[in-house]
Amino acid sequence: MGTFVFLISFIVSLSLFVFSVDSASSSCPIDLGYVETYPWDTSSCRDGDQDHCCMALLSLFGMGLAQHLKETSMFQLPTAAVSSSCLSELQTRLSAMAFQPSLVSLCFKNSTQFVANSSSCAGIITKEDWIKRVGEKTALDSSCKDLTGLVQCGSCLDAGMKVNSQLRALAPNSTKCFYFTILYAAGIVNELGPQDGTTAACILGLPLSNSKTGETSNHLSQETLFKLIFGFLGAFLVVLFALGSVVLYRIWQKKKKNAFHEEFVSSMQARVLPNTGAKWYHIAEIERATDGFSQKNFIGQGAYGVVHKGTLSDGTLVAVKQILDLDSQGDEEFSNEVEIISKIRHRNLLSLRGCCVTSDDCKGKRRYLVCDYMLNGNLSDHLFNSSNSRKELTWPQRKNIILDVGKGLAYLHDGIKPAIYHRDIKTTNILLDLEMKAKVADFGLAKQSREGQSHLTTRVAGTHGYLAPEYALYGQLTEKSDVYSFGIVILETMSGRKVLDTSSSSMVLITDWAWMLVKSGKVEEVFDNFIRKEGPKGVMERFVLVGILCAHVMVAFRPTIAEALKMLEGDIDIPRLPDRPWPLSHEAFRSSLQCSFLTNERSRPSTSMSTI
Repeated sequence: MGTFVFLISFIVSLSLFVFSVDSASSSCPIDLGYVETYPWDTSSCRDGDQDHCCMALLSLFGMGLAQHLKETSMFQLPTAAVSSSCLSELQTRLSAMAFQPSLVSLCFKNSTQFVANSSSCAGIITKEDWIKRVGEKTALDSSCKDLTGLVQCGSCLDAGMKVNSQLRALAPNSTKCFYFTILYAAGIVNELGPQDGTTAACILGLPLSNSKTGETSNHLSQETLFKLIFGFLGAFLVVLFALGSVVLYRIWQKKKKNAFHEEFVSSMQARVLPNTGAKWYHIAEIERATDGFSQKNFIGQGAYGVVHKGTLSDGTLVAVKQILDLDSQGDEEFSNEVEIISKIRHRNLLSLRGCCVTSDDCKGKRRYLVCDYMLNGNLSDHLFNSSNSRKELTWPQRKNIILDVGKGLAYLHDGIKPAIYHRDIKTTNILLDLEMKAKVADFGLAKQSREGQSHLTTRVAGTHGYLAPEYALYGQLTEKSDVYSFGIVILETMSGRKVLDTSSSSMVLITDWAWMLVKSGKVEEVFDNFIRKEGPKGVMERFVLVGILCAHVMVAFRPTIAEALKMLEGDIDIPRLPDRPWPLSHEAFRSSLQCSFLTNERSRPSTSMSTI
């Protein structure tokens, strides 16, 4: 009987222990007490300005995450339960300040967005992962330690953009690299820590109350006054002489800078065709339109630029893209993109509204493109971003988007001479306007052919998964290279599935997956669940078959974009789909690919050219 009582007591004790461990493991590891005491500007949250309020709360919570990174070397929280606990604690703190009880749930609809995930940013979870990806020292370490003035803050922000671009180049589909860069700069690099006023305002972008700003300014004024008095008492004449020298030097530097700026702007304007119709904006107009490139207007970032939303003086909404590549080659690529976009005028191609180039001592050369703002974002967001509030695309919308993209490509290939090869057709470069009409965007990688030339041999650029095999392997670029990418976009749009499926141990290409289903008579399984019962099966099957044909690995089997459009619209029949060849890794595939390309070229009366 005594043994039985002992066992019961032991089991109860063990259960209580497990419960206490589980409760502790899901508690928030961040001390959020600063939410009630830190002098952040609460006006947007009290005035009902949800967008600005949510940005402030993201920065406020980021202060705690940056401190957590500093203490634990972890960029985010370990589990969804811990994340929910922290957000619940944040709401409790805000409620104590008389904010509405649903504020956190309105701003952070996805409670798992702060949970550690290897797909968030180039596989980075810890500080050690960061160092492996970008190294011990980055531009942040030299620019974000001291933020005592506007110049230093601007240098820190520029450094953040460069590091973010470096991370995005490692993992183009990562979603949180910019946020990770901010956390690292505030929590690890800056010596004063994330709760310092200058760190919070500059790096985290947290709006501060006037009292905090006034206190900082008063402290700086007293310190500056003390230094001036000490200097005058110590060496009055020396200071006057030094001051005069500095003034003269600055005047000379200003003249030199203005001359350099004018030379840079003039040379860039001379490179762009003079009668393109594109407007040259002054940098002041661009900064005014984007509210100083504020975080609230940040739209997104690709491998070659950062995009902000802007409002011109006449109320027109625009998207402002800043080109990040600041080396000498960037001038050529910028002028190339401006020249190409300025030539095209088509309803399914994003046209250029204007551009801007400038330079200064702090930020060096800067280049901007100004285009119309597309209210419905890009196609990728609608197909793959399950966390957003947008509705699923209907079958008519998907059909029209595919046809719009095809018509835009047909104009590039056949509507103008010489033809233009886009080289980067993908869902993120297909923008949607208010009426869900598609426009092909981002011509930073576009190449212009030459009259009488059938293909270019060029340096490979583009996005993995969307590149045609002959281009990825041999750098041979033709109109069929864009057709291959178009086929991938068709299959992604029809299936709601990404070009590369990494859920299993081995990557599966969408064309192989779709081909196996079609070959086994299960073409309906290719259709996205949302449209499977919505559209006409025959038409939807035709779109899938055209997508597979366009994305065939053999150049000779692919149609031209004009033929693909006729097949999609039912004007001509789709030929029998040829079998898929050897896997890409098989040597027989490379040989057959070369033979296919040569056969396709012999049918054209022209020779190749090389442009590096």
